[in-house]
Amino acid sequence: MIEEIRIRDLGVIADATLALGPGFSVVTGETGAGKTMVLSALGLLMGARSDAGAVRLGAKNASAEAVLRVDPDGPAAQRAVEAGGELETDDDGGAGLILARTVNSDGRSRAYVGGRSAPAGVLAEVGEKLVVVHGQSDQLRLRSAAAQREALDKFGGAELRDALASYRTTYRRWRQVAADLEALRSAERDRLREAESLQAALEEIDTVDPQPDEDETLKAEAMKLGNVEELRTAAAAAHQALVSGEFPETGDATTLVDAAKRQLETVGAHDAELASLAERLAEVGYILADISTELAGYAASVDSEGPERLAEVEARRADLNVLIRKYAPSINEVIEWSATGRARLEEISGDSDRIESLQEETVALEAQLGAEAQVLSGLRVAAAEVLSARVSAELAALAMPDAKLIIDVVSGGAPGPLGTDEVSFSLQPHAGSAPRPLGKGASGGELSRVMLAIEVVLAAVDPVPTFVFDEVDAGVGGKAAVEIGRRLAMLAQHVQVVVVTHLPQVAAFASHHIRVTKSRAADGGFTASDVEVLPESERVRELARMLAGQEESASAQAHAEELLLDAARTAAR
Repeated sequence: MIEEIRIRDLGVIADATLALGPGFSVVTGETGAGKTMVLSALGLLMGARSDAGAVRLGAKNASAEAVLRVDPDGPAAQRAVEAGGELETDDDGGAGLILARTVNSDGRSRAYVGGRSAPAGVLAEVGEKLVVVHGQSDQLRLRSAAAQREALDKFGGAELRDALASYRTTYRRWRQVAADLEALRSAERDRLREAESLQAALEEIDTVDPQPDEDETLKAEAMKLGNVEELRTAAAAAHQALVSGEFPETGDATTLVDAAKRQLETVGAHDAELASLAERLAEVGYILADISTELAGYAASVDSEGPERLAEVEARRADLNVLIRKYAPSINEVIEWSATGRARLEEISGDSDRIESLQEETVALEAQLGAEAQVLSGLRVAAAEVLSARVSAELAALAMPDAKLIIDVVSGGAPGPLGTDEVSFSLQPHAGSAPRPLGKGASGGELSRVMLAIEVVLAAVDPVPTFVFDEVDAGVGGKAAVEIGRRLAMLAQHVQVVVVTHLPQVAAFASHHIRVTKSRAADGGFTASDVEVLPESERVRELARMLAGQEESASAQAHAEELLLDAARTAAR
């Protein structure tokens, strides 16, 4: 909802602030007073193309700024935040958003969203979700077939919404299955080549049959076998040092340790500390005996392993190295690659079965999709008949008695994300005339009334926060004008409505009345316009001026009071 609009140096308006509230607001004033500048300001704020001619004569630039109340989780607020704008959150869960636009006298403009500079296109993206202006064909909300289809679907209610949701779920699954099937078919030749390559690699690995850590184990064994003589000599020398008697003066290590132990044992009864050391020497003796035994066994085993075993080890290592060069840096990684490759080969081998399964699922989904599309089309046709009848009834009350809204639902096209239907709205202005697309073949006033009729019917199911109507009363008067005012008031029960009007019958229905007046400077300078929100007492004078051009006339004021009273009674019905 627009809470306030500020205009400076735009056309004949030097400086004005419009405080707008919820409900129905009218903008009135004499011809040439500058009412259209209010719409021009809104157009700039909605991203319309800037025009240097709109800058007030003598001013460097013109500016328009609007303070809007928005849903902080809504698409408009989200787009503003994406553009770098800031929201002013309220205590009641709403948020304030400021849109601004300046136009220099050379035609260049700058746009601001939430206090941050942004392209004018961002203003348009934010504005289209917040404000709809009716009166000119290039501002027609339901111009596109997509917008018309969306409006019809929303009007169709819960049953149509559920049918569309079911169809879309089936459609997404159908597209996914079709994509998977196409991918499998197009890559079939590549998969065959991959399978052949994997099969050959796995057979080679299986022939060698590598074991975990085998490469490191064989490397260590080869190192040992390559140095047999040195190892045997070292083991024998160590064994002799422990147990042989080749050291006549001191004896071997085992003998010396045993001698030391016996010496301590002879005096151990006199000193507990020496007795403890004797026990520890006994442990050393046991350890030396174990080592001596192992050295003897080691030397014997080394003597039994000869060049034949070394040749076997090196041959095995060569086989393993072939696998390492081809598939992975180590045998453990070769084994992991083999497991992964085996799983991939099984997956590829199962693709034929999967293709067959996907083909069957595609056929089933196509049948289901066709059935759901028929249901969706039937619901749209039924909704179109009701919507067409209601809008046509509204047009009859808006001084277009022979006009009809024609809604065509043409089904049978290729399945799409929203069905197989083409939806189009057309206006048949007179009986027997050819229907024409909305926005073509109708005057500005007629088009505004057509859109008013549509918006009144759609207001409860497809609302936009703010509607602005211009020329909605062009070419009508009397009872038709009253009906236009009543329907604008009906629409304002759901959304904010701003109307530029010349008709007092329409203005009488408004809950807020804004008057634009112009004056000329005493020195003959520029004409300026002033904008003010009228209190109830001033509304009677303004309606009297609109009725008779004589705001001071008692009879005109009485008529104006009667209009206000009748409007209140009519709106209450």
